[in-house]
Amino acid sequence: MTSKLTSPLLAVVAIAAVASAGFLAAPATAAPQSIVIAYEGPLTGPQANNGIDMYRGVKLAVDQVNAKGGVLGRKVVLIKADDQANPDLALTVAQQVKDAGAVAVVGPYNSSVGVINLPFYIANGITPVQMTSTNDTKGEGVTVQPKNSQISPVEVTYMSKSSGCPKVVMLVDPSTYTQGMANRTGAAMVCGDGVPVASIPVVEGKASYTAEVSQALAMSPDIIYVSTYYPEGSKIAKAINAANTKVSCLMNLANVDPAFVTEAGIPASQRCVFSGVPAAEQMPDAANYVNAYKSKFKAAPGVWGTFTYDSANILFAAMTKSGTTTYGPVLKKLLNVKEYAGQTGPITINPNNGYRKNVPVYILKVNKSGAFVIDTEAMAPSVPD
Repeated sequence: MTSKLTSPLLAVVAIAAVASAGFLAAPATAAPQSIVIAYEGPLTGPQANNGIDMYRGVKLAVDQVNAKGGVLGRKVVLIKADDQANPDLALTVAQQVKDAGAVAVVGPYNSSVGVINLPFYIANGITPVQMTSTNDTKGEGVTVQPKNSQISPVEVTYMSKSSGCPKVVMLVDPSTYTQGMANRTGAAMVCGDGVPVASIPVVEGKASYTAEVSQALAMSPDIIYVSTYYPEGSKIAKAINAANTKVSCLMNLANVDPAFVTEAGIPASQRCVFSGVPAAEQMPDAANYVNAYKSKFKAAPGVWGTFTYDSANILFAAMTKSGTTTYGPVLKKLLNVKEYAGQTGPITINPNNGYRKNVPVYILKVNKSGAFVIDTEAMAPSVPD
Protein backbone atom coordinates (compact mmCIF):
# COMPACT_ATOMS: atom_id res chain seq x y z
CA MET A 1 0.00 0.00 0.00
CA THR A 2 2.73 2.44 0.96
CA SER A 3 4.76 1.66 -2.16
CA LYS A 4 1.79 2.25 -4.43
CA LEU A 5 1.34 5.74 -2.93
CA THR A 6 4.95 6.81 -2.84
CA SER A 7 6.10 5.72 -6.31
CA PRO A 8 4.04 8.33 -8.27
CA LEU A 9 5.00 10.99 -5.76
CA LEU A 10 8.70 10.21 -6.11
CA ALA A 11 8.33 10.35 -9.87
CA VAL A 12 6.77 13.82 -9.71
CA VAL A 13 9.48 15.04 -7.35
CA ALA A 14 12.18 13.62 -9.62
CA ILE A 15 10.72 15.30 -12.69
CA ALA A 16 10.43 18.61 -10.86
CA ALA A 17 14.05 18.36 -9.74
CA VAL A 18 15.27 17.65 -13.25
CA ALA A 19 13.22 20.52 -14.66
CA SER A 20 14.52 22.92 -12.03
CA ALA A 21 18.08 21.93 -12.93
CA GLY A 22 17.45 23.05 -16.50
CA PHE A 23 17.24 19.65 -18.18
CA LEU A 24 13.63 20.07 -19.29
CA ALA A 25 13.70 23.45 -21.03
CA ALA A 26 10.73 24.23 -23.20
CA PRO A 27 11.83 24.06 -26.88
CA ALA A 28 9.77 27.13 -27.76
CA THR A 29 11.80 29.37 -25.42
CA ALA A 30 15.28 27.92 -26.01
CA ALA A 31 17.58 30.37 -27.77
CA PRO A 32 19.40 28.90 -30.80
CA GLN A 33 23.10 28.31 -30.29
CA SER A 34 25.34 31.15 -31.49
CA ILE A 35 27.70 30.71 -34.44
CA VAL A 36 31.27 31.43 -33.37
CA ILE A 37 33.77 32.70 -35.94
CA ALA A 38 37.26 34.08 -35.43
CA TYR A 39 39.35 36.82 -36.94
CA GLU A 40 43.04 35.91 -36.91
CA GLY A 41 45.75 38.46 -37.61
CA PRO A 42 48.30 40.80 -36.01
CA LEU A 43 46.31 42.75 -33.42
CA THR A 44 49.46 43.68 -31.50
CA GLY A 45 53.07 44.07 -32.57
CA PRO A 46 54.59 45.99 -35.49
CA GLN A 47 51.76 45.16 -37.93
CA ALA A 48 48.91 45.94 -35.52
CA ASN A 49 47.70 48.88 -37.61
CA ASN A 50 46.82 46.45 -40.41
CA GLY A 51 45.43 43.86 -38.05
CA ILE A 52 43.07 46.22 -36.27
CA ASP A 53 41.69 47.49 -39.57
CA MET A 54 41.07 43.90 -40.68
CA TYR A 55 39.36 43.04 -37.40
CA ARG A 56 37.10 46.06 -37.79
CA GLY A 57 36.12 44.91 -41.27
CA VAL A 58 34.93 41.56 -39.88
CA LYS A 59 33.33 43.22 -36.85
CA LEU A 60 31.31 45.53 -39.08
CA ALA A 61 30.07 42.59 -41.17
CA VAL A 62 29.14 40.62 -38.04
CA ASP A 63 27.22 43.53 -36.50
CA GLN A 64 25.34 44.15 -39.72
CA VAL A 65 24.32 40.52 -40.20
CA ASN A 66 23.25 40.23 -36.55
CA ALA A 67 21.09 43.34 -36.94
CA LYS A 68 19.25 41.45 -39.69
CA GLY A 69 18.66 38.36 -37.55
CA GLY A 70 22.00 36.62 -37.80
CA VAL A 71 22.89 33.64 -39.98
CA LEU A 72 20.47 30.69 -40.15
CA GLY A 73 18.48 32.46 -37.44
CA ARG A 74 21.47 32.37 -35.08
CA LYS A 75 23.58 35.18 -33.66
CA VAL A 76 27.17 35.37 -34.91
CA VAL A 77 29.81 35.79 -32.20
CA LEU A 78 33.22 37.11 -33.25
CA ILE A 79 36.37 36.27 -31.31
CA LYS A 80 39.85 37.77 -31.71
CA ALA A 81 42.92 35.63 -32.41
CA ASP A 82 46.08 37.72 -32.17
CA ASP A 83 49.02 36.00 -33.88
CA GLN A 84 51.22 39.14 -33.83
CA ALA A 85 52.40 38.22 -37.37
CA ASN A 86 54.61 35.67 -35.62
CA PRO A 87 54.78 32.15 -37.11
CA ASP A 88 55.90 30.81 -33.71
CA LEU A 89 52.39 31.60 -32.43
CA ALA A 90 50.54 30.11 -35.42
CA LEU A 91 49.51 26.79 -33.90
CA THR A 92 48.93 28.19 -30.42
CA VAL A 93 46.47 30.74 -31.76
CA ALA A 94 44.77 28.20 -34.01
CA GLN A 95 44.29 25.88 -31.04
CA GLN A 96 42.69 28.75 -29.12
CA VAL A 97 40.30 29.31 -32.02
CA LYS A 98 39.36 25.63 -31.95
CA ASP A 99 38.95 25.61 -28.16
CA ALA A 100 36.57 28.57 -28.43
CA GLY A 101 34.29 26.52 -30.65
CA ALA A 102 34.78 28.57 -33.82
CA VAL A 103 33.42 27.01 -37.01
CA ALA A 104 35.22 29.42 -39.35
CA VAL A 105 38.09 31.90 -39.38
CA VAL A 106 38.76 35.03 -41.43
CA GLY A 107 42.54 35.04 -41.70
CA PRO A 108 45.35 34.60 -41.08
CA TYR A 109 46.91 37.55 -42.91
CA ASN A 110 50.64 36.78 -42.78
CA SER A 111 51.75 34.06 -45.16
CA SER A 112 54.43 32.78 -42.78
CA VAL A 113 51.67 32.14 -40.24
CA GLY A 114 49.20 30.67 -42.71
CA VAL A 115 51.53 28.03 -44.12
CA ILE A 116 51.71 26.62 -40.59
CA ASN A 117 48.17 26.85 -39.25
CA LEU A 118 45.85 26.68 -42.25
CA PRO A 119 46.32 22.89 -42.44
CA PHE A 120 45.38 22.75 -38.72
CA TYR A 121 42.16 24.67 -39.31
CA ILE A 122 41.18 22.41 -42.19
CA ALA A 123 42.03 19.21 -40.29
CA ASN A 124 39.75 20.38 -37.47
CA GLY A 125 36.81 21.34 -39.70
CA ILE A 126 37.24 25.11 -39.29
CA THR A 127 36.49 26.87 -42.58
CA PRO A 128 39.17 29.46 -43.49
CA VAL A 129 38.52 32.51 -45.60
CA GLN A 130 42.17 33.38 -45.53
CA MET A 131 44.14 36.54 -46.25
CA THR A 132 47.54 35.15 -47.22
CA SER A 133 49.09 36.05 -50.57
CA THR A 134 51.62 33.25 -50.91
CA ASN A 135 50.80 30.56 -53.45
CA ASP A 136 52.03 28.03 -50.88
CA THR A 137 48.53 28.12 -49.34
CA LYS A 138 46.82 27.15 -52.58
CA GLY A 139 43.68 25.10 -51.95
CA GLU A 140 43.58 25.83 -48.22
CA GLY A 141 40.20 27.51 -47.99
CA VAL A 142 39.44 30.50 -50.20
CA THR A 143 40.66 34.09 -50.39
CA VAL A 144 39.36 37.33 -51.90
CA GLN A 145 42.70 39.12 -51.88
CA PRO A 146 45.49 38.91 -54.48
CA LYS A 147 48.00 36.06 -54.56
CA ASN A 148 51.68 36.29 -55.53
CA SER A 149 50.99 34.86 -58.97
CA GLN A 150 48.47 37.65 -59.58
CA ILE A 151 50.59 40.50 -58.18
CA SER A 152 53.91 39.71 -59.84
CA PRO A 153 52.73 40.24 -63.45
CA VAL A 154 51.63 43.75 -62.52
CA GLU A 155 55.05 44.52 -61.08
CA VAL A 156 56.88 43.05 -64.06
CA THR A 157 54.71 44.98 -66.53
CA TYR A 158 55.42 48.22 -64.69
CA MET A 159 59.19 47.70 -64.43
CA SER A 160 59.50 46.61 -68.05
CA LYS A 161 57.64 49.56 -69.56
CA SER A 162 60.49 52.03 -69.92
CA SER A 163 63.50 50.04 -71.14
CA GLY A 164 62.25 46.50 -71.62
CA CYS A 165 64.71 44.94 -69.24
CA PRO A 166 66.01 47.36 -66.61
CA LYS A 167 68.65 46.41 -64.07
CA VAL A 168 66.86 45.56 -60.83
CA VAL A 169 68.32 45.17 -57.36
CA MET A 170 66.03 43.73 -54.69
CA LEU A 171 65.85 44.39 -50.94
CA VAL A 172 64.07 41.36 -49.49
CA ASP A 173 62.65 40.31 -46.14
CA PRO A 174 63.14 36.51 -46.19
CA SER A 175 59.71 35.71 -44.70
CA THR A 176 57.32 33.49 -46.64
CA TYR A 177 55.29 36.07 -48.56
CA THR A 178 57.99 38.63 -49.22
CA GLN A 179 60.62 36.09 -50.28
CA GLY A 180 58.10 34.33 -52.49
CA MET A 181 57.17 37.60 -54.18
CA ALA A 182 60.82 38.48 -54.75
CA ASN A 183 61.59 35.04 -56.18
CA ARG A 184 58.70 35.23 -58.63
CA THR A 185 59.25 38.83 -59.75
CA GLY A 186 63.03 38.51 -59.77
CA ALA A 187 62.90 35.46 -62.04
CA ALA A 188 60.73 37.38 -64.51
CA MET A 189 63.17 40.33 -64.53
CA VAL A 190 66.25 38.33 -65.59
CA CYS A 191 67.56 39.89 -68.79
CA GLY A 192 68.93 38.21 -71.90
CA ASP A 193 72.36 37.69 -70.34
CA GLY A 194 70.82 35.25 -67.85
CA VAL A 195 72.40 36.94 -64.82
CA PRO A 196 70.12 36.55 -61.77
CA VAL A 197 68.66 39.69 -60.23
CA ALA A 198 70.75 40.73 -57.22
CA SER A 199 69.06 40.34 -53.83
CA ILE A 200 70.04 41.95 -50.51
CA PRO A 201 68.48 40.50 -47.33
CA VAL A 202 66.52 42.78 -45.00
CA VAL A 203 66.43 41.73 -41.35
CA GLU A 204 63.22 42.72 -39.61
CA GLY A 205 63.29 45.19 -36.73
CA LYS A 206 66.42 47.23 -37.48
CA ALA A 207 66.42 50.94 -36.69
CA SER A 208 67.82 51.85 -40.11
CA TYR A 209 68.44 50.28 -43.50
CA THR A 210 70.85 52.90 -44.82
CA ALA A 211 73.58 50.29 -45.26
CA GLU A 212 71.36 48.01 -47.32
CA VAL A 213 70.22 50.91 -49.54
CA SER A 214 73.84 52.02 -50.03
CA GLN A 215 74.78 48.46 -51.01
CA ALA A 216 71.97 48.40 -53.56
CA LEU A 217 72.87 51.78 -55.04
CA ALA A 218 76.51 50.72 -55.39
CA MET A 219 75.33 48.16 -57.97
CA SER A 220 74.04 50.98 -60.23
CA PRO A 221 70.49 49.71 -60.66
CA ASP A 222 67.73 51.29 -62.70
CA ILE A 223 65.15 50.16 -60.14
CA ILE A 224 65.28 49.16 -56.48
CA TYR A 225 62.55 46.62 -55.78
CA VAL A 226 61.57 46.37 -52.10
CA SER A 227 59.83 43.20 -50.90
CA THR A 228 59.17 43.79 -47.20
CA TYR A 229 56.34 44.58 -44.79
CA TYR A 230 55.65 48.25 -44.08
CA PRO A 231 57.63 48.69 -40.82
CA GLU A 232 60.84 47.92 -42.74
CA GLY A 233 59.70 49.45 -46.03
CA SER A 234 59.06 52.87 -44.47
CA LYS A 235 62.63 52.98 -43.16
CA ILE A 236 63.98 51.92 -46.55
CA ALA A 237 61.99 54.68 -48.24
CA LYS A 238 63.53 57.24 -45.88
CA ALA A 239 67.01 55.91 -46.66
CA ILE A 240 66.38 56.09 -50.43
CA ASN A 241 65.06 59.63 -50.11
CA ALA A 242 68.05 60.69 -48.04
CA ALA A 243 70.45 59.26 -50.63
CA ASN A 244 69.35 61.88 -53.21
CA THR A 245 69.39 59.26 -55.97
CA LYS A 246 67.41 59.29 -59.19
CA VAL A 247 67.03 55.50 -59.12
CA SER A 248 63.39 54.38 -59.31
CA CYS A 249 61.81 52.50 -56.43
CA LEU A 250 58.99 49.92 -56.43
CA MET A 251 57.59 48.70 -53.10
CA ASN A 252 55.54 45.52 -52.91
CA LEU A 253 51.96 45.12 -51.71
CA ALA A 254 52.79 44.49 -48.03
CA ASN A 255 53.99 48.09 -47.72
CA VAL A 256 50.62 49.56 -48.66
CA ASP A 257 49.33 50.82 -45.34
CA PRO A 258 48.62 54.30 -43.95
CA ALA A 259 51.20 53.59 -41.23
CA PHE A 260 53.89 53.47 -43.94
CA VAL A 261 53.24 57.12 -44.78
CA THR A 262 53.00 58.09 -41.12
CA GLU A 263 56.39 56.56 -40.37
CA ALA A 264 58.22 57.50 -43.58
CA GLY A 265 56.67 60.93 -44.13
CA ILE A 266 55.01 62.06 -47.34
CA PRO A 267 58.17 63.14 -49.24
CA ALA A 268 59.91 59.78 -48.68
CA SER A 269 56.70 57.87 -49.43
CA GLN A 270 56.32 59.72 -52.72
CA ARG A 271 59.83 58.62 -53.69
CA CYS A 272 58.46 55.15 -54.55
CA VAL A 273 55.48 53.57 -56.26
CA PHE A 274 53.73 50.49 -54.89
CA SER A 275 52.09 47.35 -56.16
CA GLY A 276 48.88 46.63 -54.32
CA VAL A 277 45.31 47.62 -53.68
CA PRO A 278 44.18 51.09 -52.65
CA ALA A 279 42.59 52.05 -49.36
CA ALA A 280 38.83 51.65 -49.09
CA GLU A 281 38.09 55.27 -49.96
CA GLN A 282 39.76 54.73 -53.35
CA MET A 283 37.77 51.59 -54.11
CA PRO A 284 35.02 52.38 -56.65
CA ASP A 285 32.47 50.04 -55.01
CA ALA A 286 33.24 50.68 -51.33
CA ALA A 287 31.22 53.81 -50.54
CA ASN A 288 28.74 52.00 -48.29
CA TYR A 289 31.55 50.28 -46.40
CA VAL A 290 33.49 53.52 -45.95
CA ASN A 291 30.47 55.36 -44.55
CA ALA A 292 29.52 52.55 -42.18
CA TYR A 293 33.13 52.11 -41.02
CA LYS A 294 33.55 55.81 -40.25
CA SER A 295 30.25 55.92 -38.41
CA LYS A 296 31.01 52.89 -36.26
CA PHE A 297 34.72 53.31 -35.52
CA LYS A 298 35.16 57.09 -35.84
CA ALA A 299 38.20 56.51 -38.02
CA ALA A 300 39.08 56.25 -41.69
CA PRO A 301 39.29 52.69 -43.04
CA GLY A 302 42.63 51.29 -44.16
CA VAL A 303 43.46 48.88 -46.96
CA TRP A 304 42.71 45.34 -45.83
CA GLY A 305 39.57 45.80 -43.72
CA THR A 306 37.55 46.07 -46.91
CA PHE A 307 38.77 42.60 -47.88
CA THR A 308 37.98 41.03 -44.51
CA TYR A 309 34.53 42.63 -44.66
CA ASP A 310 33.92 40.94 -48.00
CA SER A 311 35.46 37.72 -46.65
CA ALA A 312 33.00 37.61 -43.75
CA ASN A 313 30.04 38.34 -46.00
CA ILE A 314 30.80 35.60 -48.53
CA LEU A 315 31.23 33.26 -45.55
CA PHE A 316 27.78 34.18 -44.20
CA ALA A 317 26.26 33.76 -47.65
CA ALA A 318 27.85 30.30 -47.99
CA MET A 319 26.47 29.23 -44.61
CA THR A 320 23.02 30.47 -45.58
CA LYS A 321 23.03 28.72 -48.95
CA SER A 322 24.32 25.44 -47.51
CA GLY A 323 21.95 25.60 -44.55
CA THR A 324 24.73 24.66 -42.15
CA THR A 325 28.00 25.84 -40.60
CA THR A 326 29.75 22.52 -41.29
CA TYR A 327 33.11 22.73 -43.06
CA GLY A 328 32.48 20.61 -46.16
CA PRO A 329 29.17 22.08 -47.36
CA VAL A 330 30.24 25.64 -46.52
CA LEU A 331 33.55 25.30 -48.37
CA LYS A 332 31.73 23.87 -51.39
CA LYS A 333 29.53 26.97 -51.56
CA LEU A 334 32.54 29.27 -51.09
CA LEU A 335 34.35 27.60 -53.98
CA ASN A 336 31.32 28.32 -56.16
CA VAL A 337 30.97 32.03 -55.41
CA LYS A 338 30.20 33.84 -58.67
CA GLU A 339 29.89 37.59 -59.24
CA TYR A 340 29.25 38.38 -55.58
CA ALA A 341 28.80 42.15 -55.29
CA GLY A 342 31.62 42.91 -52.86
CA GLN A 343 32.86 46.25 -51.62
CA THR A 344 36.20 45.39 -53.25
CA GLY A 345 34.40 44.74 -56.53
CA PRO A 346 32.73 41.66 -58.03
CA ILE A 347 34.01 38.42 -56.49
CA THR A 348 34.23 35.10 -58.30
CA ILE A 349 36.22 32.26 -56.73
CA ASN A 350 38.14 29.81 -58.90
CA PRO A 351 36.96 26.39 -57.67
CA ASN A 352 40.24 24.79 -58.73
CA ASN A 353 42.41 26.71 -56.29
CA GLY A 354 40.27 28.92 -54.05
CA TYR A 355 41.70 32.12 -55.55
CA ARG A 356 39.67 35.13 -56.54
CA LYS A 357 39.45 35.87 -60.25
CA ASN A 358 40.13 39.37 -61.63
CA VAL A 359 41.71 40.70 -58.47
CA PRO A 360 41.97 44.50 -58.02
CA VAL A 361 45.77 44.92 -58.28
CA TYR A 362 47.21 48.30 -59.26
CA ILE A 363 50.34 50.39 -59.25
CA LEU A 364 49.82 53.03 -56.57
CA LYS A 365 51.44 56.26 -55.56
CA VAL A 366 51.16 58.49 -52.50
CA ASN A 367 49.47 61.82 -53.16
CA LYS A 368 50.22 65.15 -51.52
CA SER A 369 47.73 64.37 -48.77
CA GLY A 370 49.53 61.15 -47.90
CA ALA A 371 46.92 58.77 -49.33
CA PHE A 372 47.61 55.77 -51.55
CA VAL A 373 45.92 56.36 -54.90
CA ILE A 374 45.95 54.56 -58.23
CA ASP A 375 48.73 55.78 -60.50
CA THR A 376 46.65 56.00 -63.66
CA GLU A 377 49.71 56.67 -65.80
CA ALA A 378 51.54 53.60 -64.58
CA MET A 379 49.38 50.60 -65.38
CA ALA A 380 46.20 48.80 -66.36
CA PRO A 381 43.70 48.20 -63.56
CA SER A 382 43.60 44.43 -63.09
CA VAL A 383 45.14 41.05 -63.80
CA PRO A 384 43.24 37.78 -64.42
CA ASP A 385 44.05 34.76 -62.29
